[in-house]
Amino acid sequence: MRERVLAYSLSTRPDPIGVTFLLFLCVRGRNYAYRPLPRAAALRPFVSPWPPRPRSSATVRERALPLLPSPQSTNASLTGRVTDPSHALIADAHISATNTATNFRYETTTNSSGESYLTNLPPGLYQLEIEKTGFKKLLKPGVTLHIQDAVELNFELTLGSTSETVTVQAGAPMLNTESATVSTVIDQTFVDNFPLNGRSFQTLIQLTPGVVVTATAFDDQGQFSVNGQRADANYFTVDGVSANFGVTGYFPLVQGGGGALPALSSSGRTNSLVSVDAMQEFRIQTSSFAPEFGRTPGGQISIVTRSGTNSFHGALSDYFRNSVLDANDWFGSFNHLPKPEERQNDFGGVVGIPILKDMTFFFFSYEGLRLRQPQTQETAVPDVESRQAAPATMQPYLNAFPIPNGSEVGSGLAQFNASYSNPSSLDAYSIRVDHIINSKLTLFGRYDYSPSSAAERSPVPVSRC
Repeated sequence: MRERVLAYSLSTRPDPIGVTFLLFLCVRGRNYAYRPLPRAAALRPFVSPWPPRPRSSATVRERALPLLPSPQSTNASLTGRVTDPSHALIADAHISATNTATNFRYETTTNSSGESYLTNLPPGLYQLEIEKTGFKKLLKPGVTLHIQDAVELNFELTLGSTSETVTVQAGAPMLNTESATVSTVIDQTFVDNFPLNGRSFQTLIQLTPGVVVTATAFDDQGQFSVNGQRADANYFTVDGVSANFGVTGYFPLVQGGGGALPALSSSGRTNSLVSVDAMQEFRIQTSSFAPEFGRTPGGQISIVTRSGTNSFHGALSDYFRNSVLDANDWFGSFNHLPKPEERQNDFGGVVGIPILKDMTFFFFSYEGLRLRQPQTQETAVPDVESRQAAPATMQPYLNAFPIPNGSEVGSGLAQFNASYSNPSSLDAYSIRVDHIINSKLTLFGRYDYSPSSAAERSPVPVSRC
């Protein structure tokens, strides 16, 4: 039997706060998503155009709910065949996959064709166990499943008593035989060992084949293009919920109003979606992806967040830059300007604990950013002679410009050079709770709150998200 997912999701964007909530229920069957109908629709009786036919009570209960195709799930699936030494297929073999972090077991049995199907497996490290009367028990530790993996693993059992155990430490590499999707997975290990500017994973997205960085504008803030698609054709999801509810300061809305942009921070970073330390891994699909990812034709970026485990774990960090450690800007030195102040402190931490062992797990993350970005400005303002020669009614307007401190450039203008710093800040909070009700039913919820602000010396002085 396969597992069914009954998912209730809510994604809102009250300005300037982003809130995302997701609840998953996993039971046996196929993949489905449950969404509540409006009150009026829920009260209307369903009248079938076909004559009634006998149905089991379970089928009637299923038809009473509005079942829709599964959303973009972040879980993996594991399939395979079990054979004996003569390569004959073995039916009714018991197969279990145990998550080593939570000790939760996913179980199934092979069908008459010796095939097994384990679906909705959260990404992580697993130990497989295969048992069948008349054969030795087989163990396969160290099976790593990534986000949205569709892996096939075949096993051959050895004749003997079930009290004997055979441990398989190596074997053929796991192959994805279920999908032709072209994609790249970036996991937590890679993130920990890769220097990230600003603790944002845009740099990792750029490592994917087919991704090209694009110039951003006030009305075009997609940042990158995948296989020649428009920069606003990329689709982000976090734990299966859409994250394309970003807004911009562009008055006609366009991209922001059409759900074409992810909910990035005011500085254009991914910290507001999920902190790097709270991200387990992400997959970016660039072509040939499945129909459930067809909302936009660009890259499909699926992010899965970390959860608590049976062991206590946590981390604290502070990434900093300071003007004491940096040289002055070349234009600042050339124009004898003081070095502008640079202060960057990206600090935070994560903690994961078990509330009830093997049942309920808690994970919290926080990331704070305090940044003063140095800038050197060269411009032209009215020179002293133009101010003095102007009519008395015009002089207040000309004097509103700063006094020039550079050479004359002609036409009544002179250079004005200055150095300064633009401040910005971010506070990203995330809480996730996972609960295992029984072997067939699990649920989790996640809450994210990540306000950010940035101030610039520009026609639009302050922007907030």
